[in-house]
Amino acid sequence: MDLTQGTAVEKNRRAKKMMLWFGIVSLIMGFAGWTSAYIVSSKRDDWISDLELPQAFFVSTAIIILSSITYFIAQKAVEKNNQKLGTILLFVTLFFGISFIVLQFMGFSQMLEHGYYFTGPTSSIKMSYVFLIAAVHIVHVVAGLISLLVVLVQQLRGKYSPENMLGLELGATFWHFLDFLWVYLILFMYFVK
Repeated sequence: MDLTQGTAVEKNRRAKKMMLWFGIVSLIMGFAGWTSAYIVSSKRDDWISDLELPQAFFVSTAIIILSSITYFIAQKAVEKNNQKLGTILLFVTLFFGISFIVLQFMGFSQMLEHGYYFTGPTSSIKMSYVFLIAAVHIVHVVAGLISLLVVLVQQLRGKYSPENMLGLELGATFWHFLDFLWVYLILFMYFVK
């Protein structure tokens, strides 16, 4: 397929989607590096293999999966020109996204209560990785929330319709990526002892 062909609108649409995917691939590479370092470090003598992840991390996993579902249904509603339902579900997704971050910080508090710290004499390399991986993911969820707010404002302004879905599609793609990324990370940290 010749990417130089098509109308200006089609080329603009392809360019924006391609830029999003370049960003997603770079994020995948970053997290692949951290999880690879986690695996290599797990061979150290001071590695804690019996660490229990905080319950709040598992609850937040359910919340972020629900947020992906509500974002998906919101997108489908707008595609069917049900703007009211789409807007309501985008607000629900925003609520779930904020709840995810709150639960992540509750998970950090639970780890601290059990004596696990990011740095210092009572920290461990494994806890440092758990804190790092979760914190960096939170930063990306904040970026996802900002993109969701932009989508929500545009939805409230009536920008999206079955014929004009690009911003909503890009926001949803990034949000679903963040969801799948967290599910991968929590499963990784749970199973790689």
